Order: sequence, then structure tokens, then C-alpha cells
Amino acid sequence: MREIVLDTETTGFEPHEGDRIVEIGAVELMGHVPTGRTYHQYINPQRSMPAEAFGVHGIGPDLLEPPQEPKPGQETLRDKPLFKDIAQDFVDFIGDAKLVIHNAAFDMKFLNAELGWLNRPLLPMDQAIDTLAIARRKFPGSPASLDALCRRFAIDNSSRTLHGALLDSEILAEVYLELIGGRQPDFALATDTRSRNASGGADDWRPMPRQEPLAPRITKEEAAAHAAFIEKLGDGAIWKN
Repeated sequence: MREIVLDTETTGFEPHEGDRIVEIGAVELMGHVPTGRTYHQYINPQRSMPAEAFGVHGIGPDLLEPPQEPKPGQETLRDKPLFKDIAQDFVDFIGDAKLVIHNAAFDMKFLNAELGWLNRPLLPMDQAIDTLAIARRKFPGSPASLDALCRRFAIDNSSRTLHGALLDSEILAEVYLELIGGRQPDFALATDTRSRNASGGADDWRPMPRQEPLAPRITKEEAAAHAAFIEKLGDGAIWKN
């Protein structure tokens, strides 16, 4: 099963009020295991960068008003491609894989706005797995931010001084695996394909009885010696219960 853990950074909260995507980061999982394949792209939003958004992710100092000189580690955006220039590569990377996103409604809203402006097919919401919703169901009443979940699962996020799409995707991949039961949560189920119920889960993943039982590996003499030994232990021996 192929999944893509994905995150975006934007200029604000509402694409239909003029906000745009400025960064996309994604990590590929196969069978809940990272493959090492990633997607990462900065994007020119063709607009200015609000100070509030810049304070969150530190991207695009050259788009502030007035523009600022970039500090070490800060990415400028004027020389980056437009979304229309990277749309095909992005769509090719994600394919029809499930998209694992923290607060999926936010990122899907922006991705579909950008795709819609290019008259491209939109991403169906049922393609997304929302880790925020999973965390709230699993830990009702507890903080469910990415940082809070890192603390809960003892995941190192010390490099996350600012939001960054690829870094956040890598961290979210670890959080996601913990939310669904740890690494390779379906290890016992992965090779079982006998029967599936309506929800897609295995009806009974346990091994079926062998048609021909294996021959005993203990000899008759050994079995007799063991029985004699147990008999010497008296009626209270647990092996007699």
C-alpha cells in the first residue's frame, strides 16, 4: 500500500481571498515504511508575503513589504517556479496514493484551489487521511498539534524551529506510524489475503490448520520419561491441571 505524507506552507488561510501555496513537501511510504522517496518544491505565489505568514515559516523575505534580505536558511521565492510549472510533476508523484495530512481540510483546500485555477482535476477528499482527526479520536481532550504529538510519542522535533513542508512531512510520517500502532502496525496482516470484510480488514488473519499435522519431534521414550517425572511431583503439580 502506497501512501504520501504531505504538507504545504502558504501565504495565509484562504485561497479564495488571494492566498497561495509557497511550499510543498511530501514523503512516500510503502506498507507504512518510508521508502526514501520525497517531493519538495518552493513556489512563487505571485503576490506579497504577509508578515504573519512569514513569522510562521520564514519563507519569502523578498516578498515582504518592504522586501528583506534573506538570512541564512531563508528561501526567497521570486526566482521559484509557478504552481502551473510544477503541477504535473506534483500530480505524477502523488498518483492515486492516500495522502496523509495533518488537518487535511486545510491543505486539500489549497491544493484543489491551485489545481482548479489550472482547470485540472481536483483531488477527492476521500483520498486524504487526516492525522489530526485520528489524534483527536484517539486522545480526546488532549492537544493534537504536531508538536504536541511529537512530545507524546517522544519524537525528536528539535530542528523544527519554523514550519517547513518537507521537514514537517518527515516528522508527520513518524507521528502517523505511532498513531496507527507503531512501525509496521499490520505486520501480522501484511501477508494474509484470504478474506476481507466490508471495511477492507481481514476477517481472520490467523494461520489455518495444516492439512497434515507435523510429526512429533519427541520420541516415545522421552514422552514416557516426562510422564514419569510429572507423576513424582504429586497431585498438586500444575502440569496435571
